[in-house]
Amino acid sequence: METTPLYTIKKLQSDFPAINISNSADASKFIRNFYLDDIEVFESFFILLLDRANNTIGYAKISQGGISGTLVDVRLIAKYAVDALASSVILAHNHPSGNLLPSSQDLELTRRVKEGLALLTVNVIEHIILTKDSYYSFADEGRI
Repeated sequence: METTPLYTIKKLQSDFPAINISNSADASKFIRNFYLDDIEVFESFFILLLDRANNTIGYAKISQGGISGTLVDVRLIAKYAVDALASSVILAHNHPSGNLLPSSQDLELTRRVKEGLALLTVNVIEHIILTKDSYYSFADEGRI
């Protein structure tokens, strides 16, 4: 009798671009491709998965919310990081308001994700906040 697995791990697409991310500008430019015209409409949270050489190996949309926030489950981020065998992760979300500064919730979430993934030996190397025309880098500002 053949059994069906409870879940399957999707293999990374061979056509996914392996781009080296060496700074916040590289990260924000690559992540901006995940957003369409909705960057000013509702808040969405993504992760960019990287190998040991900081080459992109995948990404995942973690959540999509309303105009002023979205809920993020750290366990989902950990699942995608482990499934992809990622060495590091870049967090990213947008602020439809155009305000680049991180909120206290953004700072707390970054801390929780960083601590949680550290238990799995996955580094959080950046958190990018995008607006229509610009970005804020937690790493550049010494907040990661």
